[in-house]
Amino acid sequence: MVNLLLAAVPGYTLLIVVELLGFRRERREHREAHTTDEHWGYESQDTRTSLTMGLGSVILDLGYKLLWVFALAAIYDNLAFTEPDMGNWWNWIAVFLLVDFLYYWDHRFHHRVRIGWASHVVHHSSQHYNLSTALRQTWTPLTSHVFFLPAAFFFPPAAIITVYGINLLYQFWIHTERIHRLPRWFELVFNTPSHHRVHHGADEDYLDKNYAGVLIIWDRVFGSFVDERDRPRYGLTTNIETFNPVRVAFHEWVQMFRDAAGARGLRNKAGYIFGPPGWRPRD
Repeated sequence: MVNLLLAAVPGYTLLIVVELLGFRRERREHREAHTTDEHWGYESQDTRTSLTMGLGSVILDLGYKLLWVFALAAIYDNLAFTEPDMGNWWNWIAVFLLVDFLYYWDHRFHHRVRIGWASHVVHHSSQHYNLSTALRQTWTPLTSHVFFLPAAFFFPPAAIITVYGINLLYQFWIHTERIHRLPRWFELVFNTPSHHRVHHGADEDYLDKNYAGVLIIWDRVFGSFVDERDRPRYGLTTNIETFNPVRVAFHEWVQMFRDAAGARGLRNKAGYIFGPPGWRPRD
């Protein structure tokens, strides 16, 4: 998976440059039309922060990925129900569907449980939406990958890791405002830029929606789908207003533990950590 993602870096870079140049040309040609929207396109400090977060994530994530791989191997070697022949194409379809299904619930967990949000909030912290935003990733993936462990009861780790890497590669291109809508059949089945723009919206109607990795059908089935109507306001409900990568990476962890430390009683302390973001004691 690491080799797959690293191999994609030149392609990522090229597409970011192409998108950036396209935005700059539009600003020159239609300057007056966009002067009221400072968060349209690219902003140098924001892009630099996103790229720094992406680089740091690749380096720091290696240790977590190794633990994940060892855990997958231990489950498959000792507890697997089957040993599927991965030479058969239908087994690849099956592992793809399972991993994408588990990704949906992993992603939903990281939005609805604060200890997960403390890690994932990094990806939503930019008030811009462009291809560089896709690279703004966490430095603390403490709760990542756990949801994928059950896949090792059915499929070998190499297949799970490969499909997971493909899932992440797919999600790069949907971080753009340059593509409005795709054919209806595609929008019905797959995650698209339109669907994912909703996911990054801080508007009340868009919060905690469209968790999909590749297939948007999971959101449609489990009631978390919302269609894009108006252009979203990107970022957080309360933006952190900083480009400092260290603060971007750790601000929610710091605030979460401050809230827990100042709460009365074990139940309230646990609520600040394991409740949804924004949870407060009733009293």
